[in-house]
Amino acid sequence: MPTLSTAARNAACDAVVDLIDGGSGSNGAIKFLDSSDTVLCTCNMSNPAFGSSSNGTATANSISSGTVGTSGTIAKVSIRDTDDTEVMECTITVTGGGGEFEIGNLTVSSGDTIVISSFTVTMPQS
Repeated sequence: MPTLSTAARNAACDAVVDLIDGGSGSNGAIKFLDSSDTVLCTCNMSNPAFGSSSNGTATANSISSGTVGTSGTIAKVSIRDTDDTEVMECTITVTGGGGEFEIGNLTVSSGDTIVISSFTVTMPQS
């Protein structure tokens, strides 16, 4: 497998995260879904969603907290553009479980608040 230069990693990472700002709506979103793809909670992203990549990593700008609307168990996270089209899907585990997203408890109840403290996307070297 080829090794990407830092410039190539930055360009690739920026291209992916910039898709979140695409569409006709105002903001991309992070959606927490159960195993049936029911949306349990939505956290809206800024526009632009990410700053420019550095060393192949882009860091999200501010993300709004979300209120859980439907109780359930979170099975995955979907990052969507402004038209609600999925750009990427992420794994989620309890804190320390090694998921791309980690949360204190995968079981959430209506009215709970989800706060995202940080979110980065990294393009690997190879």
